Amino acid sequence: MKTIRLIYLGMVAVGIAAYLTATPVHLSGQQNIAVPIDADDIGGVVTSANGPEAGVWVIAETTDLPTKMAKIVVTDDQGRYVLPDLPKANYDVWVRGYGLVDSPKVKSAPGKIVNLKAVVAPTPAAAAEYYPAIYWLSMLKIPDKSEFPGTGPKGNGMPEKLKSQGQWLAGIKTLGCMSCHQLGNHATRTIPKELGHFNSSLEAWQRRVLSGQASEIMLRNLNDLEPQRALALFADWTDRIAAGELPASKPSRPQGVERNVVITLWDWATPKAYLHDEIATDKRNPTVNANGLIYGSPEDSTDFVPILDPVGNKASEMKVPVRDPNTPDTMFIATTDTLMLAPSPYWGTERIWQSQATVHNPMFDEKGRVWVTTRIRPPANPAFCKKGSDHPSAKLFPLERAGRHVGVYDPKAKKFTLIDTCFSTHHLIFAEDANNTLWLSSGGAASGVVGWLNTKMFDETRDEQKSQGWTAFILDTNGNGKRDEYVEPDQPVDPIKDKRIVAGFYGIGVSPVDGAIWGSVLSFPGAVVRLNPGENPPATALAEIYEVPWNEPKAVMNGYGPRGMDIDRNGVVWLPLASGHLASFDRRKCKGPLNGPTATGKHCPEGWTLYPFPGPQFQSVRDSGSALASYYTWVDQHDTFGLGRNVPFATGNTSDSLEVLVDGKFITVRVPYPMGFSAKGLDGRIDDPKAGWKGRGVWSAYAGRATAHIEGGKGTKPKVVKFQLRPDPLAK
Repeated sequence: MKTIRLIYLGMVAVGIAAYLTATPVHLSGQQNIAVPIDADDIGGVVTSANGPEAGVWVIAETTDLPTKMAKIVVTDDQGRYVLPDLPKANYDVWVRGYGLVDSPKVKSAPGKIVNLKAVVAPTPAAAAEYYPAIYWLSMLKIPDKSEFPGTGPKGNGMPEKLKSQGQWLAGIKTLGCMSCHQLGNHATRTIPKELGHFNSSLEAWQRRVLSGQASEIMLRNLNDLEPQRALALFADWTDRIAAGELPASKPSRPQGVERNVVITLWDWATPKAYLHDEIATDKRNPTVNANGLIYGSPEDSTDFVPILDPVGNKASEMKVPVRDPNTPDTMFIATTDTLMLAPSPYWGTERIWQSQATVHNPMFDEKGRVWVTTRIRPPANPAFCKKGSDHPSAKLFPLERAGRHVGVYDPKAKKFTLIDTCFSTHHLIFAEDANNTLWLSSGGAASGVVGWLNTKMFDETRDEQKSQGWTAFILDTNGNGKRDEYVEPDQPVDPIKDKRIVAGFYGIGVSPVDGAIWGSVLSFPGAVVRLNPGENPPATALAEIYEVPWNEPKAVMNGYGPRGMDIDRNGVVWLPLASGHLASFDRRKCKGPLNGPTATGKHCPEGWTLYPFPGPQFQSVRDSGSALASYYTWVDQHDTFGLGRNVPFATGNTSDSLEVLVDGKFITVRVPYPMGFSAKGLDGRIDDPKAGWKGRGVWSAYAGRATAHIEGGKGTKPKVVKFQLRPDPLAK
C-alpha cells in the first residue's frame, strides 16, 4: 500500500496568500507532522495566519461521477486531515470552519498531499454567515409570558386558545413552521429581492407567506399564532439582521469524537423535489441490503422515488403507480385549485409539486423489499371498511375515509404491489413477530386509530382485506385488565366502563421487550400512547396514554410538543420536544397504577427524563431548552455508528446536525456543507460487520420542503448523507 508522508514545519507568516502543494512542505524551526495517506485518499495540513487550524472541515467535491458527490472530514489538533476512500475523480478541495471564511477551492485528486491555507474571517459579520441557522433564529423575539393566556381581540390581541408562551413557541417550531423548513438560514433571515418592493419588512413578510404551493399551510399555522403579531416579530427580526445585528452566541468547532466523523453526500432527485426521508436497511436487522440501493420518499413533490447506488455513485428514480387513475393530486385534496396563493420568489407561478402517490415513509423488510406509505385511490373508503361490514375491525370501529395507503416494491422482480387500507397511513414499522406485522401510524392526532398489516398472511393469500386490521384507542379506566364497553372522548370517566380517547400516532415504534406498540401524539403538550394488542386484536387491544409533563410540579423538568419517536431495546421511548429537549419515557419508573380511573395521561410524570438540546435558547425565553427544532429521533439499537447500542440520535433541524446522546451528554454531528441540512428520518446499516468503521454507517437526507433554501439556492438538488465514525481523525 502506497504511503505518502507530509512534513509540515511550522507557522506561516501573516499575509501569505492561499497556497497548495502536492509535495512535502519544509518550513524551518518547527516539529515534523506526518500525514499518511493511501492512493485513494487526499491528506494534508490546514494552516492560517494563526497557525494550524484544529477542528475545521475539509471538503472535497466532484462532478466527475454519475452524480455529484462530496466528502467532508475534520482536522485534528495539529490541523491535519485525511479524506479517505475517494472514488477516482478530480476534486475541488477547500476549508470551512467557524472563525473562517471559505478558502479558495483547489483542484486535486486521490493519492495527493494537499496543504490548505485557511482564511481567517475579516469581520465578525463574515464569520457569522457560516453559523448554523439556530444562532440567527435565537435572535427572534418571542412574546413575553405575561401575554398568556391570550384574552382575544377585545383584550391583549393574543388568541384565547393560546394559554402559554410554550404553546406559541410550539407553533413556530416542530408543531408548525419548522416541521417543513429550516428557519434562520440565509434564505429566511433575509428578504429575497425577487419577492418585490415593499414599504416595510412587515409588508414583505405578509407577502412572503403567500408564496408557493405550501402557502395555505403557512397561513394555517400563522392563524394559530395570531398572524399580525407573529409577522411583526419576524419583520423585526429581519430588520435587525439587515441593520447588522449579529447572533449573541457563537458555535464551537467540533471537539473530541466529533472530529472523527466522516460525511459523504450524494445528489439525488431534482431541484424541484423535496424528500421526507430515506431507507437503507431493515430496522430489525441492519445487515439487510448490505451495500445496496438507498430509497427516498418524495411526499407531495413527485411520484418519482429517488434511488441512490452509493457504490456506483449513481442516482436514478422510479415512478410509484396508483390503482385508481382518479386519485387526486397532492395532499391538499379539497383545495388543489387554490393551493398557490401567490408566486414563489424562486419558481414564480410554476407548480413544481405534482404527486398522486404522496409517498411518505419507506421501510425495508427481511426479504429486501421496500414498503411505503402511499396513496393509491381517492379518499372514500370501500364498503368493507364501513358500518355494516363483517370485517372484525369495521364491526368495532368503522372508517369512512383514508388519505394514504400501502405499497411494496420488490427490487428483484422490479414490481410494485399496491394494498388498499381502510385506515390512513403515515409512518410504518415492522414488529419482531412471526407474522412480520407492519404497524402504521396515521400522522394526525385526531385520526383516532392505528392500523396494521399481517404481511405473512398477505404474502400467502394476497387478500388485502383479511390481512389488515385497526383499532381505536381504548383506556382501561375501569381497571379490570380487559376491553369493555367504553364512554366517548367527550364524556366523563365512568367507573364501570372504559374510555375511548382521540389520539393518532405520528412516530411509531414496537417495543422489543413486550411487543407493545408506541406512538407519539402531535398536540400540546403532547403525549405518547402505548397499545397492547392483546391476543385477539382489535377486540383485545387496550391503550395507555402518558402526557409530556408541562407545568407539572412533580416533574424534574417540563417540556412540550413531541414529534417523531423511536424506542430502544429496553423498551424506553425516545422523542424530541419543541421545547428544545430530547425526552425519554420509561414506563418502568411509573409509581402509580397504569390503568383505572386516574390513568388518563398525567399519572406518570416520573417516567419522563428531559435533556436540553445544545445551542442557544431564544434570547427572550428563560425556560430550559434550546431554540433547536428537532423533527425526529432514531435509536441506534444495533451500534451501526460506533457509539454503542441503544444510542438515540435526534435531528438538529435548525442546527445542520444530528444530536447524539451518549451517557447523558450530547455529541453534535454537524453537516457544514451545504448549509441547510434538515433531516426528517435516518437509519443505520452494516454493510460488512468485519470491516470496522468502514463497514458501518448512519444514513439520512436533506428533507426540508424548500430545497431552494439549501446553500446554492435555486437549482440545488436534495442530498443523501452518510455518517461514519472512524477511530481518529486520520484513520484511512
